[in-house]
Amino acid sequence: MATQRINFSEWLPDQPGLSGALTEAKNVVSQAIGYGPLPLPVAIAQGSGEALKTLYATKDKLGVTQLFAGGTTKVFTVSNLGAFTNVSGATYATPNNNRMRFTQFGDVVIFANDVDKLQGFNVTSSATFDDLSASAPVARYVTVVRDFVVSANIVDVSNRVTNRVRWSGINDETEWDFSQTTQADYQDIPDGGNIVGITGGEFGLIFLEKSIHRMSYVGTPFIFQFDNISRGTGCISENSIAQYQGITFFLSSDGFYMCDGQSVKPIGAEKIDRWFFDNVDLTQMDTMSAAIDPVRKLVIWNFLSSGSIRKLLIHNFKTGKWTNAEALTDYIADASTGSVTLEQLDGLSASLDALGQSLDSASFIGGQSFLGGLKEDDIYAFTGLPRAGEIITGDVDVGGRSVVTLARPQVDNGSATVAVSSRTRLDETVGFNTPVAASSENRIPLRSAGRYHRFKVNPTGANWNNAVGIDVDVVGQGGR
Repeated sequence: MATQRINFSEWLPDQPGLSGALTEAKNVVSQAIGYGPLPLPVAIAQGSGEALKTLYATKDKLGVTQLFAGGTTKVFTVSNLGAFTNVSGATYATPNNNRMRFTQFGDVVIFANDVDKLQGFNVTSSATFDDLSASAPVARYVTVVRDFVVSANIVDVSNRVTNRVRWSGINDETEWDFSQTTQADYQDIPDGGNIVGITGGEFGLIFLEKSIHRMSYVGTPFIFQFDNISRGTGCISENSIAQYQGITFFLSSDGFYMCDGQSVKPIGAEKIDRWFFDNVDLTQMDTMSAAIDPVRKLVIWNFLSSGSIRKLLIHNFKTGKWTNAEALTDYIADASTGSVTLEQLDGLSASLDALGQSLDSASFIGGQSFLGGLKEDDIYAFTGLPRAGEIITGDVDVGGRSVVTLARPQVDNGSATVAVSSRTRLDETVGFNTPVAASSENRIPLRSAGRYHRFKVNPTGANWNNAVGIDVDVVGQGGR
């Protein structure tokens, strides 16, 4: 009898099962070694009265945090107790296939919605949003690059200029009249098609359909220099763009990429790109969303599958590995809140047991970033109990027909159920037997014969934290 340790390697659905890669890693997240739990979403604010599409978290100079939520006609602030306050300065006309896009310049929160002038809200003094200024443009996208508010895909005097980038005066979000003195100006990008997104920071990245440009501050008279850093590779979905520090992640026509402002690097090639395009509903790309989970170092995409099921595609940008999950929300977004006192918990839940998440959750600590979700008119935080994870190995071949007799899951601070699928030929259908739970001695008796064996492992336990692999006993089976 031979005991074999099967370590949980990468999930590579674009590769065959015999490659040694996992064939499934669902409702879990990649870690340096093995896989950890993905928390369930827990409602933290309910009943805004309008379907929500956007979350945005701010922090003022004193460190006070504020959470904003946007629909198509209204924008709200959200208190620590989950109460919505309508802070719209008007009834907005955000198109259904678009959403409000937020940025922060000093103490001013700004959003673009492709229809109304850029809207501003001072977090220390405003009661409602209002036009950023009389000369502010109508734009589809907005961000901050160094000391400028930068907008893109502009409606200029009622004419849309889809390849135009326009920026405010230096250190003045209200100044938009073109001037060498204030440095407010614009630039049309001649190649690459329409602008489909922008990200900011020390430099700006302009994502077009077929190219990517970097905008760098050079001062007067040119103000910004625009360099084409990717010709031919652009972004096909404005809602696939997510930024973490100086790195931007996005979806192109042939897969997922990351860009650091100097180069463009594929991150899904020969791993998950084919799987994604085989599963996504391309007619519903406008419902896609992307967000960063900074604690777990994840970039996550929420998309509608061709089977009309919302899914998450999760990339750990430290390990370079991928997983997937059931979305459970319509959109995802980065989020942050203020702290919640024990007295305030009464307003959130009738009992501690009904909270559905730990009191150590980032959504209670205050000022901490966490992964947020939106479903209809409710807001969620992905801070609940571990989901029902599923890890399926590739095909294990010990060199001829064999019988699997025993399994021992290696799950730190937990256990697992295990099911096995055995086949004689690779063209046979993969079908798993009934899952069996581990005994008190962490042993799972199995009996399954074939040449190629796959193992489905479902980690169990409310506090499991790392599924590393599985030990299996395999006995050779003679032929006649």
